[in-house]
Amino acid sequence: MTKEKAKKNTPESKKQENNQTTTDVRGLILDILLEILEKDSYSHMVLKQALDKYQYLEKQDRALITKVTEGVLEYLIQIDYVIELYSSIKISKMKPLIRTLLRMSVYQILYLDRIPDSAVCNEAVKLAKKRRFQGLSGFVNGVLRTISREKENLNFPDDSIRYSAPWWLINLWKESYPEETVREMLGSFLEKSRLSVRCNLEKADKEQIIHSLKQQGVKVWDSGYLEAILYLEGIDYLEALEAFQKGWIFVQDLSSSLVTLAAAPQKGSYCIDVCGAPGGKALHLADLLSGTGAVEVRDISEHKVELIQENIRRSGFSNIKSKIWDAFVLDQDSVEKADLVLADLPCSGLGVIGRKPDIKRRMSLEAMEELAKLQREILSVVWKYVKPGGTLVYSTCTVNQKENEDNARWFTQNFPFRTVNIERRLGEKLKSETMRQGYIQLLPGKPCDGFFLAVFERI
Repeated sequence: MTKEKAKKNTPESKKQENNQTTTDVRGLILDILLEILEKDSYSHMVLKQALDKYQYLEKQDRALITKVTEGVLEYLIQIDYVIELYSSIKISKMKPLIRTLLRMSVYQILYLDRIPDSAVCNEAVKLAKKRRFQGLSGFVNGVLRTISREKENLNFPDDSIRYSAPWWLINLWKESYPEETVREMLGSFLEKSRLSVRCNLEKADKEQIIHSLKQQGVKVWDSGYLEAILYLEGIDYLEALEAFQKGWIFVQDLSSSLVTLAAAPQKGSYCIDVCGAPGGKALHLADLLSGTGAVEVRDISEHKVELIQENIRRSGFSNIKSKIWDAFVLDQDSVEKADLVLADLPCSGLGVIGRKPDIKRRMSLEAMEELAKLQREILSVVWKYVKPGGTLVYSTCTVNQKENEDNARWFTQNFPFRTVNIERRLGEKLKSETMRQGYIQLLPGKPCDGFFLAVFERI
């Protein structure tokens, strides 16, 4: 080994290299947001790739990357409104890098109290110069310092800007819900979210799981609704948690857990999850079957099935397997074989905007119409897998009547199924008048993600 190489591999040199990278955290945030907002990439994928690559960064730096990236996406409409109040140049006319730099800086000025505004402004100017926009550094400085001075005087003229939500979404919900309810839903998306996990109590008892999580610095709360559901905060890297590695916990929202409870599978049942990646609901089914029966979880691509298989391996369950299959294509070998079919179908995702803010800029009314049709196409195929007397559960993570109530009604009108009274299956705290009619629409923040589920029995 040469002296130069040896020198590069010393602890001191590595520490110096890491410190150098740490000082450019804001540059990393800038690159992440450019990839998402200017190249229209999916935020969760870009952010995960970055955090995986820079695992060596300090926990606080990784937290800042996540906080600013997600914050900009959550408040994008509001941030752009504020920028245009104090900028001589329209957002649409700005250089992509300058536009993104202003957005991430304005978010910090408005919503991150622990970072002084002066530091935010100075770092933005440095970044502009570093990225060869010396000539626009004065413009960046002027806009940001003006916003810093005027932020206490800001007034948001309407709900779209106040809640950073597109008008099409607000108007859609106002057609079905009172104005105050709509505002509560929109407001819930901007609240600090906790990660929801379901405990695998077959592998470890709850006290052991909680102890392990706390030992690794994670804050833990009971959901207050289901024994196996916990809320977590303070996670730096999920895959590093002992409880995750050993298959003691799986990422799953309370609303998602309700699907399998509403299905009420009987011991020894054969169950098919037709669009199951990454496998959370199917694993819950396997858990409820207590080692009996069989669960087959399907999805369309090798990548998605690999995700399912990884979760199956961590679970340790032997009564579940995965399969690559397109839900649009009839599987003749499965016709009238299943006691239970779970159809948690692709949807507009309006109920999970708090965790996936991309939806606000990607979704449209036209796309939602197409999704409602797609859901009907899949239901027209997968109902055939249910044996007479068997159960089909239809669910989505959205709040949209056409995808939910309308499709549930259409299903019973066109196929040999009737609704099932589910009011005794989900507990008293979630009681709804619609449960007798076989469905429930959960709204965002009350107390979980927005979610719809309907249960049918084949006649």
